[in-house]
Amino acid sequence: MIVYDLKCESDHVFEVWFASSQAYEEQRARGLVACAFCGSTKVSKAVMAPRLNAKGNQRAAQLPATIEAPASDPAPVSVSNAPAPADIAKVQAVLQALAEVQARALEKSTWVGSSFADRARAMHYGEEDHALIHGQADAKEAAALIEEGVAVAPLPFPVVPPDIKN
Repeated sequence: MIVYDLKCESDHVFEVWFASSQAYEEQRARGLVACAFCGSTKVSKAVMAPRLNAKGNQRAAQLPATIEAPASDPAPVSVSNAPAPADIAKVQAVLQALAEVQARALEKSTWVGSSFADRARAMHYGEEDHALIHGQADAKEAAALIEEGVAVAPLPFPVVPPDIKN
C-alpha cells in the first residue's frame, strides 16, 4: 500500500491510499480519482514531507532527567494551537450535517455486512443487478476492489450493523 497527498484544481489537499503507484496512475488516467471535498477529477500529487528514519546505528539524543527552572519566572505567555470555540462550533455543525447526509443516504442502501466485497464485485462485473449497498470490508479487500476499478468509498462515520442495534 502507498499513501499520497493529492491536490485538486480548487487547491483542496486530501490523502488517498493505493495498492501501488501504478494503481494510482491507472485510476487517475481512468478518471476514478476524485477530490474528497468537491469531487473534481483534476487531481495531482501534492508536495509531501518525506519520512526519514534514523539509521539503526545512530542513537536518539538523550534528554536530561530533570530540567532546571529559570531563576526568575518570566510573565506567562499564552500560546495555544487549540481552535477557538467559534471554530469548534463550526466543525461540530459540519460534522452533524455530514452525519445527517450519511444517514439519509443509508436509508436507501441495503446492509450486506461482510459480503460487501463479493456483492460489489458481482455488481461491477454484471453478475448481479446494481443496487446501493453498504457493509464491511477490511483494508486488503477494499484495496483489491479499488485496483479492479470497482467504485467503492469509505463512509465518513462508522455504521452499526442492524442486527446489533438497540
